[in-house]
Amino acid sequence: MRVLTSPESPLNKLFLIELEDGNTVEAVHYRGDTLCVSTQVGCPIECKFCVSGREGLLRNLTAEEIYGQYELVKECHAIKRIAVAGIGEPLANWENVKSAFWKFKEEHLKVSFYTTGFPLKNLRELIELPHAGVSISVHSLNKELRKELMPFAGNVNLLIDFLKEFLPTLSRKKRGKVSLAYLLMEGVNDSREDLESLSELASSLGVSVSLLFYNDILGFSRLSPERYEEAFLFLRNRGVRVTLSNRFRKDKLGGCGTLAVNRALEPYKPYNFLLWSTKR
Repeated sequence: MRVLTSPESPLNKLFLIELEDGNTVEAVHYRGDTLCVSTQVGCPIECKFCVSGREGLLRNLTAEEIYGQYELVKECHAIKRIAVAGIGEPLANWENVKSAFWKFKEEHLKVSFYTTGFPLKNLRELIELPHAGVSISVHSLNKELRKELMPFAGNVNLLIDFLKEFLPTLSRKKRGKVSLAYLLMEGVNDSREDLESLSELASSLGVSVSLLFYNDILGFSRLSPERYEEAFLFLRNRGVRVTLSNRFRKDKLGGCGTLAVNRALEPYKPYNFLLWSTKR
């Protein structure tokens, strides 16, 4: 493994990492102490709003390749936290992700996860790990719409049933580390009814909501800052603990949904994603 290039924005630094077979994945150093790592070459979920899965899944990363991203970056940047939130669905490569997790813990790193909950059979074990947080991407509670947005993320009703059964068995502290991630897209999942359903679910589960701001990359539209704040206040006024996307997640270099497999960076244009390309 080696770093091919590491472009920077004022907020994030992206590492284009070449694997032994010639494929490339991406990791992002942000907030001064956190490294976002990838778990697969491509992604089997193929979310319509995320670049990472538009080529489908090419292969899983090994535990050594997941951990190796940290080894490459730690030589030049301080790292206290790992976010398993890069390219890939961690639960779909669970044994390798779990092995890498314990390697990170041996380095006394705090490790958080971002997952769609697919496949569901591995979600229980993930939540039971000594993690720093698990954020479960729902993005819509409408079964048909979620399948349209996230074709291979599994049945959202089965996910909700699992959470309703399992989360009450956790301690309050452990349950407090679980959140629902909800990416707002204008005219898609931002109606009053959508937000009411989300607030009811979060309240019934006793979890918080991460209300994500869409990075304009694949044809959907972000909410205006005013509408985004209105959605935040709507949930908060109903007693939901809710957080907004921070500036690092909204950055066009390495922000949510922007990481790609086998990206060609010549010529490199950090703020125009449409000028970036991938191998076919």
